[in-house]
Amino acid sequence: MPNPNLPLELRKYANGAWHAERGGAPAEMPVTLTVNGEAWLEFMCTPEHLDALAVGFLYNEGLIQEVSEVAGVHICEHGDNADVWLTHSAEKPAHWRRTSGCTGGVTAADVKQMVADRRLQVPDGGARAKMTPESIGGLMGLLLSHQALYRTTGGVHTSVLSDGNVILVSAEDIGRHNTLDKIAGICLLESIWPEPRILLTTGRVSSEMMQKAVRIGAALVVSRTAASSLAVQIAEEAGITLIGYCRSDRFTVYAHAECLQE
Repeated sequence: MPNPNLPLELRKYANGAWHAERGGAPAEMPVTLTVNGEAWLEFMCTPEHLDALAVGFLYNEGLIQEVSEVAGVHICEHGDNADVWLTHSAEKPAHWRRTSGCTGGVTAADVKQMVADRRLQVPDGGARAKMTPESIGGLMGLLLSHQALYRTTGGVHTSVLSDGNVILVSAEDIGRHNTLDKIAGICLLESIWPEPRILLTTGRVSSEMMQKAVRIGAALVVSRTAASSLAVQIAEEAGITLIGYCRSDRFTVYAHAECLQE
């Protein structure tokens, strides 16, 4: 399996002098998703948690609903193919829509039409998150403590799933959208479904990120950076509290501030 951290011999310039240094770069590689023996698409991703990435992508796209539909997942020796076998036939989507995700994410969903048709709703049973501002800042601090690959190489996004008290699942990837697919896949494969479900991410929250957050059943989505206009629409429609520019002592609420305790 490829190493997510590619070791490198680097030359650095600082304070008027050159010096050699051992370092690394986050691995980025193409991985083909094969479903029931048919190649469907190619991810550009960081090669770790590839089984979760494949299963989570299918779940977040609405192509499977539960882990019992997955008969098996095999990652090839070289890590460039994720082979998923389902318990039923599955039709490859006719069109993949390019998203705004870094490294070029794709989706078969027409998210804008789903918003217009009021089809993006958090699944029934998802507990509401009632959080204090201090606890949200604390969770963002916990997210930063889970950035193992980032601390070594930089250049990757980190997302985590929390129940409001602790971090239960974390994922890093060169593509922010891949981190949410990995989280969904880990939740399915390991039967981790806390209530409430709080997603925190270092990446920008765009429409495809919110689409995945809805599928995961998140009541609260928190980012260190901004949210797009369509992401805000989705949050408003789905009843999700959406927070951006979160630091330990401040943040901006884009949608459903009423779910936060004063």
